[in-house]
Order: sequence, then structure tokens, then C-alpha cells
Amino acid sequence: MTDTGTANAAQEEYWNGRAGETWTELQRLLDMELRPLGLEVQAALRLKPGERVLDLGCGAGETSLDLAAAVSPGGAVLGVDRSRPMLALAAQRVSDSDLDIQFQPADAQTSDFGGERFDAAFSRFGVMFFADPAAAFANILKALKPGGRLAFVCWRPASENPVMTVPFAAVEHLVPPQPPSDPLAPGPFAFADPERVRRILGEAGFGQVAIRPFDAEVGGWTLDEALIVAQRVGPLGAILRENPDLRSKVLDAVARALQGHADADGRIRLGAAVWIVTATAP
Repeated sequence: MTDTGTANAAQEEYWNGRAGETWTELQRLLDMELRPLGLEVQAALRLKPGERVLDLGCGAGETSLDLAAAVSPGGAVLGVDRSRPMLALAAQRVSDSDLDIQFQPADAQTSDFGGERFDAAFSRFGVMFFADPAAAFANILKALKPGGRLAFVCWRPASENPVMTVPFAAVEHLVPPQPPSDPLAPGPFAFADPERVRRILGEAGFGQVAIRPFDAEVGGWTLDEALIVAQRVGPLGAILRENPDLRSKVLDAVARALQGHADADGRIRLGAAVWIVTATAP
């Protein structure tokens, strides 16, 4: 198997294993975090009734519902994702809707979505996991009509994202040292460098690439909900599984750190820093 094939297989296993199950279980809490960021990038698409939209990395379906409402009446959405557990939940969520939404298990890097079929392609944090990003976006480009629009949101560096760093920073002195990560490897921060994103989209054939920063306070969880997210999503989960004796100390420290980010109603809100990226098919 090639390096790209190995990486794709690893992502397939990851999103259909523990990660997919976790994101399915925590769908409500994760949507609370990500929804305002998804709505910002959706606004950048300027969708119109009757358009067809490809939702890349649609997860548990919230974004597909929002997109379908924006192109109704007469429009349609195809939501694609690697994770079969999340797609199963997505199908349940739209089962009572009269919106035109279909779901498909697919790898956006290699799957055939039909030539020049869509007016727009959208993603909320679903495009940073490709083994070969330029090839993936070239494949997505094939599915867009001439002049079709692409818009996605991706994370800026971890250092700019308290929503990612606050829990771990609170316990870094308590846990074993963590190995450094490869900033270019498929993962949440693979697109943190905007010039890399611009270069990838250009190589794929997109034009009119625009990248702008967007910042928001996200979450709105109770303290208990924030603790659930902190210990289930990100590096803390793996650390606690490997070091169960540290759980009590770690969670106490995380709780204290999170309480410092409570609003007037006691809800935990943390800063999120992202790129809103748009581009156009020739």
C-alpha cells in the first residue's frame, strides 16, 4: 500500500472506530461548540434556493440540515463522511424533515461525486484530514459546476485556540510528556498555515482564493458538560486511558481551569480562532 493509501486507511479506521463513536455520542455538545463557526462559513457561500450543495465531512448532519434549509425550496444537499456511526445518526436526524438531504459514506479524496453536479461545496472542519490535500481538492473541483463555490472553516494554530488548549495546559505538569506532532500531518491543525492552504487550492485548480480570520467564543456548556468534552475529545482522553490513576487530579485541575471561563450564567465559553476559506471553480 502506498503512503497515501496507508494514511487514508488509517483515517478510515479512526473515524469508524473510537473517534466516530465518541463524536456520535457527544453530537449535541460538539455542535454547541462548532455551530457558530459553521454558520459563519455558510454565510460566505451566499446560498440561494434551488442550489445543490456538497457537504464534506458532514458528521452527524447538523450542517446538512442548515445547508438544506438555505437552498430550500428546490435545492438539495449531499452529505458525505467517512464515519458510518455519524452518518447513521445523521440519517435519523433528518428522517422527519421534508428537506432534500441525502447521505453517502465516502472519501472526498477518491470518491466520484459526479461531474459538474454541484453549485457549492461546504465543510465545517472536514477537510484537514486528507493524505493528499491537493488531490482531494482537485477531486472536489470535478464535482462543481463552472463558477461553483467552495467554502470551509479550519482551525488556526492551537496556540490561538483556548477551546483546544485550556484543558491540557491545566494538567501538562501532571501528565507524562507528549511527543511533538507533525504540523503537516492529517489532523485538526493541518491547515493552520494559510499560505499552505492557498498553495493547495491553487494546485488543485481553484481560483479566487480568499482566507480571512474569524474569532468567536464557543461552547456554552455547563461545567459538567465541558468536562465531558475535555476528557473525551483531544489528547486528554488518550492520556487518561493510559494513566487511570491520574484521573482524579487531572479532572480537578481541568475543572478549576474551565471555571475561569464561565460567563454570567455559569456557562463555559472558550475562544476559538479559525480561517474562513473561500474559492471558486474556473
